[in-house]
Amino acid sequence: MRLLLACLLLGSSFLVNAQYPNKPVRMIIPFAPGGASDFVGRILQPRLSELLGQQIVIENRPGASGNIGLEAGARAAPDGYTLYLGNSGTMVINISVFPKLPVTPYKDFAAVSQVVDVPGVLVAHPSFQANTIRELVATAKAYPGKINYASPGSGSQNRLETENFRKMAGNLDMVHVPYKGGAGPAITGLVAGETHIMFVTASSAMPMIKAGRLKVYAITAAKRSPELPNVPTMAEEGFPGFDSGSWQGIFVPAGTPKPVVDRLFTVAHQTMKAPEVIERLAKGGVEVVTSRSSAEFQAFVVRETEKWAKIVKDSGATVD
Repeated sequence: MRLLLACLLLGSSFLVNAQYPNKPVRMIIPFAPGGASDFVGRILQPRLSELLGQQIVIENRPGASGNIGLEAGARAAPDGYTLYLGNSGTMVINISVFPKLPVTPYKDFAAVSQVVDVPGVLVAHPSFQANTIRELVATAKAYPGKINYASPGSGSQNRLETENFRKMAGNLDMVHVPYKGGAGPAITGLVAGETHIMFVTASSAMPMIKAGRLKVYAITAAKRSPELPNVPTMAEEGFPGFDSGSWQGIFVPAGTPKPVVDRLFTVAHQTMKAPEVIERLAKGGVEVVTSRSSAEFQAFVVRETEKWAKIVKDSGATVD
């Protein structure tokens, strides 16, 4: 009887794997167009669609620092027809910032694979008087409370990066201006001169940097970016240990059948090896980074959740 049951289960697994997918698959991106998540998702979309044999339909669900899209992804049917493109903010930081978050990401999602790592940059409006980080710090000290900094939300990673920078630079007095919808609206506000500076993912700011509509002070990575070879790292500018990239990965609702997760893992890795995908991501300063297994990625998410919980506590950052 046990052997028969095992055979039936094995057969059903093969059947699920063979039939999946037989209709379009949606990918929830929890931010508005113009940010790093949308940039990455739309580069992955064509190759993922080709390999799965079904159209990947992108659904932007911005709002509440990514929490609206996060909950939509977690509450979707666990059948493989809803993918969620999560990042360090939504998957590991928000749970420590929002006390009533209705989702526990590392429990309510099954990790498929990390796909990229996105370094951050510290940028400013071209008209802002400071041209280096040293000048920025000096200006902030000379004019306390007069410099505005943007972020994609009160509890966002970019907000935490700025809080860390303020403390490391001597408790600078600056005014926080949060934007709704993600990095896209915050970048738009910065370009329009509504704010002075901002920490943001490189891919979100790269078009504006290259067009001369933003100036860049430093990159928040351990090494310089090939796309911005003349831009120093934060460590080079006197902020050792300031290395805070924003990883992104593919998730599905918890309970999704393992054969489906395995198929998505394989397809994700094939996608990230495609030369055109690598090239397009690199132009935005984005590096391809994949997990060795879904289990490894799941464990990584748990570790990252614990790490950022301490950072949030130490920073004292709260939702405005």
